[in-house]
Amino acid sequence: MSKGAPTEPVDLFVIGGGINGCGIARDAAGRGLSVRLAEMGDLAQATSSSSTKLFHGGLRYLEFFEFRLVREALEEREVLLRNMPHISWPMRFVLPYHKDMRFEKATPTSRLLSFAMPWMRGRRPAWLIRLGLFLYDHLGGRKILPGTATLSLPGTAEGAPLQPRFERAYEYSDCWVEDSRLVVLNARDAEARGATILTRTKVLSAHVEDGLWIVETQNTESGQKATHSARMLVNAGGPWVGEILSHTIRSNSTEGVRLVRGSHIVTRRLYDHDKAYFFQGEDGRIIFAIPYEQDFTLIGTTECAHDDPGEAPRCTEEERDYLIDFAGRYLKAPITAEDIVWTYSGVRPLYDEGASSATAATRDYTLKVDSSAGAPVLNVFGGKITTYRRLAEAALDKIAPHFQGLGRKWTETAPLPGGDFAHDGARALAEGLRGEYPFLEAAQAARLVRAYGTEARAVLGKAASAADLGQDFGAGLTRAEVDWLMAHEYARTADDILWRRSKLGLRLSADQVKALEAYLKTHRRDASPAAAE
Repeated sequence: MSKGAPTEPVDLFVIGGGINGCGIARDAAGRGLSVRLAEMGDLAQATSSSSTKLFHGGLRYLEFFEFRLVREALEEREVLLRNMPHISWPMRFVLPYHKDMRFEKATPTSRLLSFAMPWMRGRRPAWLIRLGLFLYDHLGGRKILPGTATLSLPGTAEGAPLQPRFERAYEYSDCWVEDSRLVVLNARDAEARGATILTRTKVLSAHVEDGLWIVETQNTESGQKATHSARMLVNAGGPWVGEILSHTIRSNSTEGVRLVRGSHIVTRRLYDHDKAYFFQGEDGRIIFAIPYEQDFTLIGTTECAHDDPGEAPRCTEEERDYLIDFAGRYLKAPITAEDIVWTYSGVRPLYDEGASSATAATRDYTLKVDSSAGAPVLNVFGGKITTYRRLAEAALDKIAPHFQGLGRKWTETAPLPGGDFAHDGARALAEGLRGEYPFLEAAQAARLVRAYGTEARAVLGKAASAADLGQDFGAGLTRAEVDWLMAHEYARTADDILWRRSKLGLRLSADQVKALEAYLKTHRRDASPAAAE
């Protein structure tokens, strides 16, 4: 597509290939709208691949009286578990208790208790935690996930990694999710339903002519420019939503986001069981310690102001030390910087409502339609990964008045690609895969199922031996899988494959990465997944 006359108008042009943009594109395409999405980098390259990787209600949001948000998120956990059982699964969280736990001072609950019970001095009492967990169990109509239990820690696997002073804990349920794979699968399903997904495509400008948005884009690899037209624009730029408003579409809107950096550290495996920990600090903040990629532990997150969306976020030494110190107040064996194998950081675009701190800023989403330019634009502010599907439904409610005959809601019962099996069926699927492909190691079959679900068979194709899968780049990543990712999942670079389509970057050596880069350079195609088929 060369620059020139605009293409045939589409209904929606979505700016941003994170979870909100891809979720909206999928929902809209499934309701019969024509959709084009542009992402300036790889899908999920920014915030949506840098989360703490949880589908959770947000237990601590109860202290901010965010009951609607928590209820919606709790309801969504089980909807999402059913629709994507390959990339999401239940996880139990252990919350050790001690008398020194404190509220973050800005929370409404802290202010209320300080007024009603001044002798508490900001403490978070055990009865309040039990009340919060009771609400957490019952607000969202839980059916699949087990409820809260009380644990005596001495002599147990859960207590073994903790300091002896912790004798009691509460255990509750939330869910893990492979965040960047979630984004890619939404994009794939959107494309399967008729949407056009343009990665490495930067939106240079957008203006209105004769009631249509005229959008100028440029491919960031080839430099090729193109002109598109659309009846409505969706600004799902995440951290860049404000920049798009002020510079790309030149809106006078005063709405904006508060950018908050969340950093994580990944260490060697710190304990032997498969449960996560919810640690509460004396400063009122919380962090998680989560089993990660079989051999590691993920610890996070921080919350720091991040002023410039153009500045790549990174885990600073101060944040690293904060997480080490925080976890060290709970763990028996101290963590050192030498134990860290990887760090990552993302910028969360929280809706700017004037909160006093990053911790207090709402995690809820806000959707605004603006037609002042002569054609409508939907601006998406905030949101959290757990409620992305509900956000998309709410976005389509906002869009509906501008399009006659819009289809009904449909995503609640529609599995993502590869997710058409029982929510507790991953182990059986992996065993069946080994039966069909007996040359697979158990760990390799499990990884393929956790990545591709029922599509793992399509990745393996007609292979009768390991050699039929082609070159092994390391950690079981074969040419067959790499070719699949290029043809079907928009992968272009080694980082796309090793850090977003998977986390095999934790396992490959520098020489193996170079071999993968060399293969991609000579074999990748410019065709979209749809064209490649």
